[in-house]
Amino acid sequence: MIAYRPTPAFAFAHPAHVIAFGFGAGLSPVAPGTVGTLLAWPLAWALGAVIAPALLVALAAVFFALGVWACSITGRRLGVSDHGGMVWDEMVAFLFVLAVLPRALDWQAAAFVLFRAFDIAKPWPIAQLERRFSGGFGVMFDDVLAAGYTLMVLAVLKRLLG
Repeated sequence: MIAYRPTPAFAFAHPAHVIAFGFGAGLSPVAPGTVGTLLAWPLAWALGAVIAPALLVALAAVFFALGVWACSITGRRLGVSDHGGMVWDEMVAFLFVLAVLPRALDWQAAAFVLFRAFDIAKPWPIAQLERRFSGGFGVMFDDVLAAGYTLMVLAVLKRLLG
């Protein structure tokens, strides 16, 4: 639930807000988390075309640290630690997923559906850890766990399907 819908003026008033709101993607009036996840897709394709997967994972780790900072500041200023408009967490977590998946649309589409499902449903221990770790780290970490679940399910599927 979005308790307060920030304006573009708020989202672009501070570098931390710009990052946390995914360069404006989080301002979407409908499904901002999905919009943020979708934004990671062209970013991963563009970066994946010029750097190795291991470097893309390393870059995503840097983006994670940047997100802890940005989501901490932005959440504090909004008065909501995990505001729905802060989509940097979805972008970075899905970037981790896309960095290790084959560059095939079927696998990446399946990853998108799984990631959104895990991010929304927050199965154990995601919901518990999200409540335990507040602030920027908690915002970022729960989505990385959803990314991990996504990769585990896809690894099982790959194993079963050959």
